[in-house]
Amino acid sequence: MSLDGDKHKQGKQGASDLRVGPGLMSQVLAAAGLPRLTVGGFVVALFVLGGIMGLPLQNLVSNSISRFGMNAIMVLAMVPGIQCGIGPNFGLPIGLLAGLIGMVSALELGFSGSGGLLLSMVIGAGLGALLGIGYGLFLNKVKGQEMMIGTYAGFAAVSLMCIAWLMLPFKNPELIWVLGGKGLRMTISLKDTFGHALDKFWSFKIGDIIVPTGLLAVAFGLAVAYKLFEMTKLGMAMDLAGQNERFARAAGVDCDRMRVVGTAISTALGAIGIIVYAQSYGFIQLYTAPLLMAFPAVASVLIGGATPSEASVSNAIIGTLLFQSLLATTVPVAQSVIGGDISEIVRLIVSNGMVLYALTRGHGGEGADG
Repeated sequence: MSLDGDKHKQGKQGASDLRVGPGLMSQVLAAAGLPRLTVGGFVVALFVLGGIMGLPLQNLVSNSISRFGMNAIMVLAMVPGIQCGIGPNFGLPIGLLAGLIGMVSALELGFSGSGGLLLSMVIGAGLGALLGIGYGLFLNKVKGQEMMIGTYAGFAAVSLMCIAWLMLPFKNPELIWVLGGKGLRMTISLKDTFGHALDKFWSFKIGDIIVPTGLLAVAFGLAVAYKLFEMTKLGMAMDLAGQNERFARAAGVDCDRMRVVGTAISTALGAIGIIVYAQSYGFIQLYTAPLLMAFPAVASVLIGGATPSEASVSNAIIGTLLFQSLLATTVPVAQSVIGGDISEIVRLIVSNGMVLYALTRGHGGEGADG
């Protein structure tokens, strides 16, 4: 009798153990999100394939770290936009243009080195905040259509500045066209001014892996600063306005004002982000260069676990690391497998494919499996 009872208990325990497996998997999937798991697994597979093909893995890791630092702030700019209720900020090019104006203004005034970089950030962030206020007031008039209107606003701003770059009265011969002596060049070198200033600041090596300390310090410093802002009364009110506007209004929060504040912060962060990106890249690219830069940033934050209505700093950090690691490894691995110079084709396929995937699976860690 006791033997039968033991067998019965063992059977129940075995059935319980069988139920734990799927439940645990669903919990892991719900916590991490299908996009993050999918992209993370793909990145690991690419590193393994790269090692099999004989590629220097240290260089792939170094490129991934560098690309993360270059793009992290632009992805972080998505967080205040989502939290305040406008959704992913597809109008990011407005902030990028402010940062570009800050850089060319600093160079026109003759600044270089860390002083020129700092002045660029001050001008860019200030102008970005002002433009963000106007952009936020505009978005308050088109509630419910922010992502579509933001895309058109960003495109319109870039097109308008294509005319402005030719007409603005800059005189520095390093900035303007040689023939005609008027209008800014499409690409401006930062080699003799503040190019790679953050990358070289306190950088060190771990074996053959280069760690750009200054670049990572600025990215994580701004992430921590924004995290502290989230804990303030204004930050919590802005987050509440984005999550539940009706409840926020009942609590006395001016939701329209919070949307403007979030948009201004997002645009200012975008201005700083493009400055950090350009100094690491070594060149300033004007005219149509900022046109599509919002899409990878949106894809990164969504892959990191954000949704169109909720985001956090950790979503931006994780998403940037996954997305940029994917881009850094895909191109050399594809070239070694297929052969020939197809880097630009592969980059476009992967970049736009991840944007499409992130936007169609835009539920991050909250039941991303549908």
